[in-house]
Amino acid sequence: MTEFIKYQKKKASRVVAIQLALETDGFTYQKWGGPQTCKPGDWIVNNDGDVYTVDCDTFARTYAAISPGIYEKVAPVWAKVAEQPGQIATKEGQTHYQAGDYLVYNEPDGRDGYAVDAEVFEKMYAPAD
Repeated sequence: MTEFIKYQKKKASRVVAIQLALETDGFTYQKWGGPQTCKPGDWIVNNDGDVYTVDCDTFARTYAAISPGIYEKVAPVWAKVAEQPGQIATKEGQTHYQAGDYLVYNEPDGRDGYAVDAEVFEKMYAPAD
């Protein structure tokens, strides 16, 4: 099994985000090959045109405000290249991936994971020093 490598988001990679701070049951949407669920308090993120949700606790631990509505992922991630296609359970649902995509985790022990297309990941992240 491949070891995780620590990566840091590139500084030029900022997102637009708004918290779903409404009295709501949340909502379900289709993305990454399956249904995703957004809960009250979660964040709706626009990452260079790719729109998705991020769990409230994960967002609070990993993003910092740059200006109103603009955020930067400041926490490192740990990732490895997927050797074969599959799916990964996320806090929002399931993400399907192909061989060569990155399996990315917000925790060094492999918790709080998701998958990212290789080209997209390499545009957004660099190995941490």
